[in-house]
Amino acid sequence: MIISAAQVKELRELTGAGMMDCKAALATTDGNMEAAVDWLRAKGISKADKKAGRTAAEGLIGVDSGLREAVVVEVNSETDFVARNAAFQEIVANVAKVALAFGPDAVADSKYPGSDKTVAETIKDAVGTIGENLSFRRAAKLSVAQGAVATYIHNAVADGLGKLGVLVAIETAGNAEAAKAFGRQVAMHVAATNPLALTAEEVDPAAVAREKAIFTEQARESGKPDNVIEKMIEGRLRKFYEEVVLLKQAFVINPDLTVEKALKEAEKEIGAPAKITGFVRYALGEGIEKDKSDFAAEVAAAVKK
Repeated sequence: MIISAAQVKELRELTGAGMMDCKAALATTDGNMEAAVDWLRAKGISKADKKAGRTAAEGLIGVDSGLREAVVVEVNSETDFVARNAAFQEIVANVAKVALAFGPDAVADSKYPGSDKTVAETIKDAVGTIGENLSFRRAAKLSVAQGAVATYIHNAVADGLGKLGVLVAIETAGNAEAAKAFGRQVAMHVAATNPLALTAEEVDPAAVAREKAIFTEQARESGKPDNVIEKMIEGRLRKFYEEVVLLKQAFVINPDLTVEKALKEAEKEIGAPAKITGFVRYALGEGIEKDKSDFAAEVAAAVKK
């Protein structure tokens, strides 16, 4: 059967697959467009399985927000090049929409917008058309009964998409728009300073113990009496909390104020008492151990094939 260029073009538009793959699919299925789509899907899944072992540490962070709630998600690819792909960006934006609608724990198994497939199935299918290992990594959601949840994307590549995303929740009975505006400033601060916790009580005890051990060792080397050493340790721990606790940090917008005091100032605009109830900061690829490639070995392997 002769396969026309128009048929190949139609199949490419439907699937995003390469021209030769589309031609082969149509030839194999005697020009049946629906069967050709299934053939390419099967081939794409096969490709996805082969690529699944490769490290995906690039990609995008996405945010989406509703009335008093917002989400941040991370979807990974192998290269930054793919992160600039419009099809990939659409996937990340839709994953954020799903997280907002169904919650962060239900993303993978929820229906992808405009499809009868799940998010997990859609991402796996996209591996075949985009040509890289892709993976949905994580999602988080913040909400308030009253007030606002602000979002911030640092160096956005598209609306709500970038390499670093932050959510900040502010509970207040006052003006929600004013609360969101201040919350966005705090979100920018969080992006810049990467605090460990909202309050001192929420700092990981293991992190505190590690710092205290270091401070103790440093203080003992001074040769001062134990009572003086104890005060030195207390002072250094206090400084540690000022550096890593969001509410105690110097506010980047106005370093003369802590974030806590800046919130008090913002209450004048908000028109009621306000409280920061939580924050989330996602930096792309944090915690992922990236593959270290040996270019010479890759070339040698390619030559042997």
